[in-house]
Amino acid sequence: MKYLDTYLKTIEGRGNRQLADSIRKTVDNIAPRYLEGFSFCNHEVGLLFGNVQSGKTGQMFGVISVAADLGFPVFLILTTDNVILQQQTIERVREDLKGFCICDEYDSEIFAENCLMQPVIIVLKKNVRTLKQWSNILGSTGFMRGNPLFIIDDEADASSLNTMVNKNSKSSINRYLDDIKAKSACSIYLQVTGTPQALLLQTMSSGWHPYFSYYFQPGDGYLGGDFFFPAEGSGDCISYIDSLNNPLEEALMHHLTVSGIMLAAGKKVCNFLIHPSVRKSVHGRYQQDISKVLSEMQGKCRDAGFISEIEQRYEKLNPVKFEKRDFSEVLDIIQVLLENDKIKVLVMNGNSDVGSDDYISGSNIIIGGNTLGRGVTFAGLQTIYYTRTAKKPQADTMWQHSRMFGYDRDAGLMKVFIDEHLYKLFSDINATNNSIISQVEKGTADVKIYYPEGLNPTRKNVLDNKKLAMISGGTNYYPYSPENDTIDDIDRLLNVFDDSQPCYQVALRLFQEIFSHIKSEDDFRVSVFSAIIDMFLAEKPTGQGILIVRRNRNVAKGTGALLSPNDWQLGASIMDKVVLTMYQMTGEKGWGGKKIWVPNIKLPENLVYYDVLDEGM
Repeated sequence: MKYLDTYLKTIEGRGNRQLADSIRKTVDNIAPRYLEGFSFCNHEVGLLFGNVQSGKTGQMFGVISVAADLGFPVFLILTTDNVILQQQTIERVREDLKGFCICDEYDSEIFAENCLMQPVIIVLKKNVRTLKQWSNILGSTGFMRGNPLFIIDDEADASSLNTMVNKNSKSSINRYLDDIKAKSACSIYLQVTGTPQALLLQTMSSGWHPYFSYYFQPGDGYLGGDFFFPAEGSGDCISYIDSLNNPLEEALMHHLTVSGIMLAAGKKVCNFLIHPSVRKSVHGRYQQDISKVLSEMQGKCRDAGFISEIEQRYEKLNPVKFEKRDFSEVLDIIQVLLENDKIKVLVMNGNSDVGSDDYISGSNIIIGGNTLGRGVTFAGLQTIYYTRTAKKPQADTMWQHSRMFGYDRDAGLMKVFIDEHLYKLFSDINATNNSIISQVEKGTADVKIYYPEGLNPTRKNVLDNKKLAMISGGTNYYPYSPENDTIDDIDRLLNVFDDSQPCYQVALRLFQEIFSHIKSEDDFRVSVFSAIIDMFLAEKPTGQGILIVRRNRNVAKGTGALLSPNDWQLGASIMDKVVLTMYQMTGEKGWGGKKIWVPNIKLPENLVYYDVLDEGM
């Protein structure tokens, strides 16, 4: 494995053995299952995902390296239409991957002259002009007619999907990506992201739903969703803005203190990220307000009161990755930063030309909106101020705003300033993210997604509305006119349950067994509820549900939910578990003498479960 071994040695040479081991584990799982037996007749789609800022670029490069060893000659790395992100990616490719012919969007001549003598990596932004140009280049050279194409779509959920799916048309970027795939005899299209919601909710018939999914675990030292947004309580690093008298000033004092601690210890950079809004006018106001506060601090930085405030914060902060220097050294650094105007206040949006070189050293405060999201990294980020709200929040967009995630963060110095209701949304997103991970690691083919009401999984224009079903928790679902014939099988399963008892707590696995004997109806898709229960079992294999069993029900066929008022009330009182009610009919009143069992299921409340109605799944 020439290319893979070279790449892993590069990683190990930087002292990052854990990352190298993680990459090795990824390629050892993906290569034999999906690459070695690749057919020259197929165009396949896969999903590689991990936590936000957990090292997916390294994983991508590992997959490219092993694919090159297996004979794939041409690789396209697609980035979002973000100049900073493309710059970061091309620099990483040239630094990390040896033995490849490396091209950017302007290197068509280099690509042609190489004539596939070396495996080629082409790094392209996902914009219409670039994709159209390279679709023509790949077609005109003729190289791809007899060769497989390997496409790695970094942030694949960002702009690649068809935003015109509900208008019976194709968006331009989506169309040109299809054109590029069609220029090759066969291809692997590897979707890479930290937020796979939109991809998992694509239909198979669209050509953009992944055939396989692989999740890579973050390495030691990574701070992610479970650190900041644990399942119970709140993270120790969280400060609710709505509980503070002057939250922005509090955040600035924290940043000053942490800057002093880190720079005194020899660290290169300490960054503070402010994400208040998408509106550029808001960014400007924050810049003005911060500059004013810093100017006031400059005038009093040698006053006893100011020094005392800094010292109080200093005493409460204890870095875990290095030793804290004496307070006098830290204070000296803070005073120098203030008195010499060394704290940069940067606005990063479409109106500015701030690049990554502007915040790689010293103490910096970066203010922005959309440009602070997906893919852009900030070294030494220890303070976050997040107030961005949306009328219809989207889980994947919000999760990409989690720039605080990463490896070089120090848990003892981290602080996130956020409104309490926004914190709750992030916690809900983390719960679903963990659910997706559990399902993929278990090998679940039909991954299910759920969110609280009011929180959308992704933007609606990339989901086929005709094929997307939303199942509401707290609602009773049942077949209106069931035709189930497996009466004896269900009898045996339910024989031990006395229908005189109000209900039973049972293993969710029993529900799966019951469903295996129930015929799926158009208005009651057993496979969907079975997949949702699989989701719960992936999160907790010992998961429990509530079973209600009733026999000798003389109810006419086609009359509805078939629940008595008492049983409906009983089910409604159980809000946090799956409730399955099984009614056995007497066989009279339209049932043809069959003592048929009729299921009625209610999922945990205040959640919406998403399903794709796709015949191909």
